[in-house]
Amino acid sequence: MEQKSDSTGAGKKKAHRTTGFGVPVTTAPHHFVVSIPRGSRQDVRIVEDLGMHAEGEDNQVLDRAVISRSTWTEISNPVKRLFNQRLKAHNLAISQWKVGDNPVDRLLGKELCVLAWAVEALPMEKVGQALRNWLALRPEERWWLFGMTAAATGAPEDRGRGWRAALGYALGDTPEKTIRSPRRANGRNGKAGGDAGKKADKQLSLFKFQE
Repeated sequence: MEQKSDSTGAGKKKAHRTTGFGVPVTTAPHHFVVSIPRGSRQDVRIVEDLGMHAEGEDNQVLDRAVISRSTWTEISNPVKRLFNQRLKAHNLAISQWKVGDNPVDRLLGKELCVLAWAVEALPMEKVGQALRNWLALRPEERWWLFGMTAAATGAPEDRGRGWRAALGYALGDTPEKTIRSPRRANGRNGKAGGDAGKKADKQLSLFKFQE
């Protein structure tokens, strides 16, 4: 279902029309799709649709991750809350996970893949820790991790290899207090780092719509 953000209030830009979690309603946008089956024990799949960025005339869809339904249940609500906070910050409509295909903005989708790759092989008792460590990262850090991982081990069959294995260890086996975002670690009381993070977020706005 297409959604339109509320654009009331002085000084706010006119809202863009979106579908799902921030995907612009344009021709063949680059985005991700989270497919949630009706069966409560079936796996959840994440694919990347390159849209107009694909080479050639046909859209290219890349399988990115497959995670168990129990793992998805553990992470889905915190991820939804984070994504909706980011959407609200950009004056865009929020969304909900539903059975079927859920479109996700291209940069939010990259961040979700990093989490999915980290938890895909973890025992359930470590999934919560990996989630909290993922939440502690800045968006730019998640984007960088996606790029590094997808370049060599970005398909479902690459589970347990290279960067995929490293993500599981880094987020799932590392004590939470040791993973600190530069935004929190730098500057007095985190202020300098916070200002830098806000500047980077503005420069790397995750919702750059394609005309």
